[in-house]
Amino acid sequence: MTVTEPARAAAPMPPLAARAAGVGGSPVRDILAVTARPEVINFAGGLPAPGLFDSEGIAAAFRAVLTEMPQRALQYSTTEGEPALRTAIAARTSARGLATAPDDVLITTGSQQGLSLLATALVEPGDTVLVEDPCYLAALQAFAFAGARVVPVPCDEFGMDPAALDELVALHRPKLLYTVPTFQNPTGRTLPAGRRAAVAGIAERRGVWIVEDDPYGELRFEGERVPWIATYPGAEERTVLLGSFSKVMAPGLRLGWLRAPGALLRACAVAKQAADLHTPTVNQLAAARYLAERDLDGHIARVAGIYRERRDAMLSGIGEALPEGSGWVRPEGGMFVWAKLPEGYDTGALLGGVVAHDVAYVPGAPFFAGAPDVSTLRLCFVTQAPDEIAEGLRRLRGALRI
Repeated sequence: MTVTEPARAAAPMPPLAARAAGVGGSPVRDILAVTARPEVINFAGGLPAPGLFDSEGIAAAFRAVLTEMPQRALQYSTTEGEPALRTAIAARTSARGLATAPDDVLITTGSQQGLSLLATALVEPGDTVLVEDPCYLAALQAFAFAGARVVPVPCDEFGMDPAALDELVALHRPKLLYTVPTFQNPTGRTLPAGRRAAVAGIAERRGVWIVEDDPYGELRFEGERVPWIATYPGAEERTVLLGSFSKVMAPGLRLGWLRAPGALLRACAVAKQAADLHTPTVNQLAAARYLAERDLDGHIARVAGIYRERRDAMLSGIGEALPEGSGWVRPEGGMFVWAKLPEGYDTGALLGGVVAHDVAYVPGAPFFAGAPDVSTLRLCFVTQAPDEIAEGLRRLRGALRI
């Protein structure tokens, strides 16, 4: 007689954490996957132009550290970062008007990690975080994972409205304000000096942290540099400055940093120990060697000159590409042009037809923490030459049936 074993009932697996289940992926990454075909002129990315990387200089820096100090370069490092790189970053920051010591700097695996560390160190579930409206998309993701309640600050063509910010801080008592005040992603706008001073004053008077993210600030094409918010009276001891080599050296190095007051920097270092122990040693040492032996500022100036030509090509053709009644921001630097189509247009709904014309943009709606403006879109101008930009705008015009 054959004995049949009873069927085993498998118990369901434990569910994902609520924060993981409730946070979506990046629409920008999803669009890049859809538009990977080589024939697509892709204005959707936020990537620096790979043809402008100083690949020879970076390769030479890696060869040098792997030849001269291979055991150190391939070994674990301190969580805070390699002293040579922290010293170089502190010197560059001080030269730009914000006195900084190496011990004020924590090296991160890209400035995106800096956001995650700050969310871990500062934000409890239910805490309020204020952001610009619209806002850098990955910042919204980082704060959502921390369980924050994200509240948008009204903005105009110059950026955050200080009066509205003051009212929101008084009403919500936020833990922090997150801002990209220079060549903002996605809008490309720059917060004027007077408003920066007002933001610093509000933070001091109301008691709130400022997280000032500056990945694009060195890519200025015209106009005078506006000092960091952290340099204004009342802001230095309550501002975290985030920086990155991704847009000016190479994003694949995944090298960023944060400058913060001592207690908060130490808390971020503990959070980093739990996340990845430290940023790769060899990348840090190669970057430090590059900074010591190469002219990064000269490289940035060359790249910015080329980006300016590409921005000008975008601006010269955008009026004919978009429907009558559209508006757009003219950035003084950075990587993006932000546009708003007339009422009745939905750039998300239109995207499939646009991609069918072998051109792409990012719809603006995902960048809003509050009610989205579906008529907006972001165009990245740095990865195509001027003639390709002109062709892409011609395709966009055809896709929008103008």
